[in-house]
Amino acid sequence: MSPHKNANSHATSVDITHDTEKWEVEVKAEIPSEVLQSYRESALKEIQKTAKLDGFRPGHAPETEIIRIYGESAILKQAAEDAVRKELPEILASQKLLIVETPRVKTDPPESGKPLAFTARAALAPEINLPDYKEIAKKIPPIAEQKVSEEEHKDAIKHLRRERARIEFVEKGKSPIEAADESRKMEEKDLPELDEVWAKSIGYGNISLFHESVRENMQKEKDRQAADSRRSALLDELAAKSDIKYPEILLNYELDDMEARLKDDLERMGTGLDAYLTQVKKTREEARSEWKKAADKRAKIRLILTEIARKENMEPNEEELSREVEHARTHYKDADPNILRSHIAHAMRNEKTIQFLENLS
Repeated sequence: MSPHKNANSHATSVDITHDTEKWEVEVKAEIPSEVLQSYRESALKEIQKTAKLDGFRPGHAPETEIIRIYGESAILKQAAEDAVRKELPEILASQKLLIVETPRVKTDPPESGKPLAFTARAALAPEINLPDYKEIAKKIPPIAEQKVSEEEHKDAIKHLRRERARIEFVEKGKSPIEAADESRKMEEKDLPELDEVWAKSIGYGNISLFHESVRENMQKEKDRQAADSRRSALLDELAAKSDIKYPEILLNYELDDMEARLKDDLERMGTGLDAYLTQVKKTREEARSEWKKAADKRAKIRLILTEIARKENMEPNEEELSREVEHARTHYKDADPNILRSHIAHAMRNEKTIQFLENLS
């Protein structure tokens, strides 16, 4: 891209390029020698204000002593940092470039009497072009009526009988692994029955009430799965029809979150990530590479919901939010209250937005 002129910046030889793959901007520019000199003078005065040198009161040491003690290179380094910190935002603002992270800056070693060349890279704010999300939501088929079949109920009872067998093997002294293996080998006819006595032993009035409870739980699970399936179809369609560009840091955020969740799950199972990776014969990098497609979808959906919430003025109910925050603080006592509130508000806003879309059909 050709050099840009910036009315509010003293930088010269400004060259701006866009990395469309990583959705980042790169700025290359120079601070003229005379401009760097003015920043050097300011840096010297700032150092002078706080310098504590033997024989001089704080803030009253002469500049010659400051230069002798601190060295010209240290003063120029401070001047270079101040110059880039002031000039770079002016360049970005003049080009209306919105960034979402602190720029990563590299400079040549500053030299007195010479211009200072620097390169800065930063992630750009996401660019989100939504489809007609209301029409998409309206076209998602409603949830079909869910019913628990006799065969499904029979399979569930068979599973529970096998689970009862496993528990009995453990009670007889077998290890959990041995008990699970023994119960899997048993033929159906040999599995313990779920009878009246057993039902009462676990708190049911009779076996009929137990079967009724099993059916109710199965029905709730089928209804939940159907609702989740419809929600996934809606979000998949929105992601497919949206045009979204976002920086790589958001993809890495999703990958980090997926990795953290996997670690938590593995720890609850009594193992760790290293053991898991050894078992599946993959490196951490290979695993994260395989997650990229899912992470990309998660990042896009997160941005889509945020944009729809902005357009539709979706905000969580303050009373509900405060209640959820207080509840969360009992579990995460060391968490920053502001960060905790922000995370919960984000989740509640997303849920409210999804429900808004689901209710359109």
